[in-house]
Amino acid sequence: MRNLKHGVFWPPFLILIASVIYSLHDSADFISKATTLNSFLLDKFGWLYSISTLLFLGIIVWIYFSPMAKVRIGGKEAQPFLTKWRWFTITLCTTIATGILFWGTSEPLYHLHAPPQGLDIEPNSIESMRFAMSTLFMHWTLIPYGIYTAAGLLFTLVYYNLKRPFSLGSMLYPIFGQRVEGRMGKVIDAICLYSLVAGMASSLGTGILTISGGLNTLYDIESSTLSLAIITLVIVATFILSAVSGLMKGIRLLSDWNIKAFIGLAIFVFLCGPSLFILKLGVESIGEFLQTFLQRSLYIGLSPSDKWTQNWTIFYWANWLAWAPVSALFLGRLSYGYTVREFIHFNLIYPSIFGAIWMMIFGGTALHLDYFGEGSPIYEVLQNGGIEHVSFTILATLPFDKIISAIFLVIVFLSFVTASDSNTSAMSGLSSTGISPDSPEPSLGIKVIWGMTIGAVSLIMIVNSGIDGVKMASNLGGFPALFFMILAGFALVKLGRTVETLE
Repeated sequence: MRNLKHGVFWPPFLILIASVIYSLHDSADFISKATTLNSFLLDKFGWLYSISTLLFLGIIVWIYFSPMAKVRIGGKEAQPFLTKWRWFTITLCTTIATGILFWGTSEPLYHLHAPPQGLDIEPNSIESMRFAMSTLFMHWTLIPYGIYTAAGLLFTLVYYNLKRPFSLGSMLYPIFGQRVEGRMGKVIDAICLYSLVAGMASSLGTGILTISGGLNTLYDIESSTLSLAIITLVIVATFILSAVSGLMKGIRLLSDWNIKAFIGLAIFVFLCGPSLFILKLGVESIGEFLQTFLQRSLYIGLSPSDKWTQNWTIFYWANWLAWAPVSALFLGRLSYGYTVREFIHFNLIYPSIFGAIWMMIFGGTALHLDYFGEGSPIYEVLQNGGIEHVSFTILATLPFDKIISAIFLVIVFLSFVTASDSNTSAMSGLSSTGISPDSPEPSLGIKVIWGMTIGAVSLIMIVNSGIDGVKMASNLGGFPALFFMILAGFALVKLGRTVETLE
């Protein structure tokens, strides 16, 4: 604990504890105030979220074809410490792969039955089905990974090539110089750290509920405070042990298991599900996605009564932005020894392709069962039982459903452990002094503190029905992160125009 950065650690830690206490004292009022503020920000700044996230992707495309793409991260003599397979598995499993497990089957059902008013699409129609699938591509492929790629690429170049400190403030060094290595840098680190901690707590809470729903479906284990506490304890203990073992051990093993399970499950569902329908809908939806990409990316919804964009697209962009700065610390560490163009391959292109295939298979299966089933049975499960039951209901229609559902439950567990591992390491590094390429791991004590804090907050929020409040707090973190990322975009462009400083 002697290596603790007090100015970075204590502000987000104390604010998080205060938020929990307030939520426990008056959960309804806390959620109401957070929801009102969140709606105000998304309504007034939705246009800025939309255009900024699209520009981040545009910057990455420009860099891909610029001289900067040939720059080697860490210098000309740098050698990778991860194989390309390991790099891909860790990158995929530590970003938004946990999200596709839940939203891949549930989100398209919402869009099928309630598309945006402004696009004049008839609900529960073939047209709304194509819209649902093409929207999955927009929400889970190029733009979200573009946000992470922009943040991660900037950090890795500033950290490894410009030799700046392990800090989010260092990402703005190309603009502000050494001024970001003082008080300004600590303020940036503290704000982004709070955003990620709240985000991890809400994400872990969702995972705990999903595992609880799976145990209830498969083994009739009722959800209770005790069962939720045991699930939380097992997840937190596992990811703390993995984080303690360091990047080269625990997380590499977990990611390898995780990605193989992902691929195996996807192949099984495709072969045993409505394969031809998945291919037809997927191909048509890819065409619609490409044809309407700019329009849908910038669609805000001018009608005051049309809240679809706020509830979905802009909400997602705000969430990804909240996570992006701190995730950049971890993603940047993985790329040492590779070129900038390879960084874009493994952080943008390959994960986007994987995400699109996953959404085609699982989203297509959900849409087929709902649209061609009797009385929209899957949508009824979503409305009555919640998101945590949708995937298991769909898997129950396939051969060997008990075995496959149990495997899916294990994948959910591994996904949360892997993502939590990476982010705990990044948060702990941000809270520590002395982090450098030669000494990349923070102390054991800081990792344990953050791991236990996240687990405790998640459990308290679930037991007291206040997890929606933490989700709002997480999403509100995307607002300051938006402006940080806009500055980061300018910094990345400046680096791209002064390539010689990186070599």
